[in-house]
Amino acid sequence: MASKVTSAIMRQGLYVLWVAVRSEPVVFTMAVLASALYGAMTVASAWALGWATEHVVFDAFADGRVADGAVATGVLLILGTALLKALGVGGRRILAGVMQYRMQARSRRGVTRQYLRLPLSWHHRHPTGQLLSNASSDAEAAWAPLAPLPMAVGVIVMLITAAVAMVFTDLALAVVGFLIFPAIAVLNLIYQRRLSPLVTRAQQLRAEVSEIAHESFDGALVVKTLGREDLETERFQARARALRDANVAVGRVRGLFDPMLEALPTLGVLAVLLVGAMRLESGAISAGVLVQVAYLFTLLAFPIRALGWVLAELPRSVVGWRRVQDVLEASGAMEYGTATFPGADAPARLEVQGLDYAYTDAPVLRDVTFEVPAGRTVALVGPTGSGKSTLAQTLVRLVDPARGAVRLDGTDLRDAARGEISRVATLVPQQTFLFDDTVRGNITLGLPIPDEDVWAALRLAQADGFVSGLAEGLDTRVGERGATLSGGQRQRLALARALARRPRLLILDDATSSVDPQVEARILYGLRDAAEAATVVVVAYRMATIALADEVVYLEHGRVADQGTHADLIVHCPGYRELVTAYQREEAERMAAEPPPPGAAAGDGLTDPEEVSA
Repeated sequence: MASKVTSAIMRQGLYVLWVAVRSEPVVFTMAVLASALYGAMTVASAWALGWATEHVVFDAFADGRVADGAVATGVLLILGTALLKALGVGGRRILAGVMQYRMQARSRRGVTRQYLRLPLSWHHRHPTGQLLSNASSDAEAAWAPLAPLPMAVGVIVMLITAAVAMVFTDLALAVVGFLIFPAIAVLNLIYQRRLSPLVTRAQQLRAEVSEIAHESFDGALVVKTLGREDLETERFQARARALRDANVAVGRVRGLFDPMLEALPTLGVLAVLLVGAMRLESGAISAGVLVQVAYLFTLLAFPIRALGWVLAELPRSVVGWRRVQDVLEASGAMEYGTATFPGADAPARLEVQGLDYAYTDAPVLRDVTFEVPAGRTVALVGPTGSGKSTLAQTLVRLVDPARGAVRLDGTDLRDAARGEISRVATLVPQQTFLFDDTVRGNITLGLPIPDEDVWAALRLAQADGFVSGLAEGLDTRVGERGATLSGGQRQRLALARALARRPRLLILDDATSSVDPQVEARILYGLRDAAEAATVVVVAYRMATIALADEVVYLEHGRVADQGTHADLIVHCPGYRELVTAYQREEAERMAAEPPPPGAAAGDGLTDPEEVSA
């Protein structure tokens, strides 16, 4: 069984190497030629050393003097071969690095492009730490054998040249030296069979450690506030120790076999010297021939070790390759049509018809149907778990429904060309994410939006006041995830980011929950009265927010339970009435229990300490 697994890994590993060679044929060929130059010059240096021993060293001992021409020739031979060998080493290493890093970059780009192509439903099924591992350590591991590969291929020239040179120099000594090759081949085979499963497990554990670390860092607030530091530390330690043990096991195997692989060629050299000394004593060979053959045999160890380095990296490479390919071959990438939306600034008309959606086997949305006329504001209301956020994601095609359709101005979103939906529709999600960048950078996200439009968006999002009070205004860095800002400030910057794009359809998934009702009311009134008014769909909980909507769509258990104005639903929909009045009572009790901060004027909408101080 172990033999079959090793053979399979070997075949897949060689296929991975072939993919790299096929992708970078020019660089690989140049690297191999540089390695071949190094190998040829290494063998040539043995001949140069033998010539210098024969014509310089022994002549000096025999005659007490050496001809000037012999010394100069010996120096030129040794220096010339050394210089060419150095060029071969430099070219081999540089070009092998270029090939390796190009393939790693190609894999990382392919993985990240696939992440962008795959729907959000696929991402829901895969931990973020695993995705990071696929794009980093797995892509690196997949192409790790490329560093020694050109050297291993090129030094085959050294192996063949050295073997031929030994045969032509002295056949008897060559036969004695070659007897060591079968032992090296058997030892290498045992080495690979022992090493392959250990390296495979180590690579898998490396990805698991990355997943746990990312999860703990990403949930740092939860870990600290709930006092789970010790539990998270223990969870990380368990995987880290398993990875340590796996790496130690790999190190033990390498520590056992590497000295043996190094020792076998040395034993061959000793055998050559022993037999060669007897032949030298009988006059069958000269001292220069013995030195040349012994040196040539020492060179044979290097090509064998170079091939061993490649073989040792193959198991880890295969694991990394498989994990990368799992992403690249993942199905479910969204297909796009060719339809485009009108370029006008007029609000869009939204239609949702017969929408069904499920996470794996759990239905979330069932036959959802409603319409939002252009320029209207509709509130999505429903108890927790009724499918509001999922519905918001389908409205901008982050996920595709299992059945039904979402239409914008009569066009099915699945028929829209790539980039068209994001051009006309924007979602501001519940969880606000800000990059470790400036305020301007977080709003424009690389788009050429002029500062006057940025400030207009900030004013509409009721964020211009605190941004103008920052030390460097738009150039102020907000820290990782907006750590230097309050929750309300982060939400308003995220809203300004969406508004700066002047969307024709704006989806707010509880995107103003961290600001007080007065600020929220000013934002929603501003959206309605803006020169570039948009159709707005807002996931709402507060009575004050819901009351600002033209119409309410009430969801229960993933279905549209009722639809109409707030005043109508309060009267004839018991579930809706109970829900919104419960929110209203809870908010009233909270407001009564929490007096306004010292120094804050009534109704100024500043509930965050940072905003009060500003």
